Amino acid sequence: MLQLFFIRHGETEWNVEHRLQGRLNSNLTENGIRDAKLLGKRLMEIDFDAVYASPSLRTIETAKLVIGERTLPFKTDERLMEIDLGDWEGRTIDEIKAMDPDRYHLYENAPSQYANNGETFEDVESRLEAVLRDLERTHDSCNLLIVTHGVVIKVLQMICKENPIDLVWEPPFIEGTSVTLVKIEDNKRELLLEGDIAHKERKGAF
Repeated sequence: MLQLFFIRHGETEWNVEHRLQGRLNSNLTENGIRDAKLLGKRLMEIDFDAVYASPSLRTIETAKLVIGERTLPFKTDERLMEIDLGDWEGRTIDEIKAMDPDRYHLYENAPSQYANNGETFEDVESRLEAVLRDLERTHDSCNLLIVTHGVVIKVLQMICKENPIDLVWEPPFIEGTSVTLVKIEDNKRELLLEGDIAHKERKGAF
């Protein structure tokens, strides 16, 4: 049985400002750093074989805070990067709604029809599916820690549930440092946890 612990990076300065990041980056906040350390304590008893992370600085920093003093194989994979949002990146949601209301409406309400000068949700689905296939092929029965981004994890949920793209935003919301756990066994993918934040709520470990 392969278990994939998908973690969203910790809260960033731009998250607080409601500013879309995409391929750009902003620093973790004090809350983001604290939450990543809390998650590290929660996952302390989990024996991980390796860590995979998006090459964005916010995901790498989160991953290092979570694993702490552990020595683990650490790999970055560009296919785990956040959706490329083109000329929206670095702008606040209010700015985007003012400059591009029709396209933002599609992004939120009809994501299968959304297109920008970056990526579509189908593009994210394609590269994430490739990551999952590679992990299934190269790892047997083990636990993997995968630190990535909000949209990537929403697409992961969609893939595991075999939902259409227009349901990509269905709950739960993916908060910073939340855990989404996927079990893969006999070529079947099962979501065991979605957007879990028990470490923030001081509810202990797995």
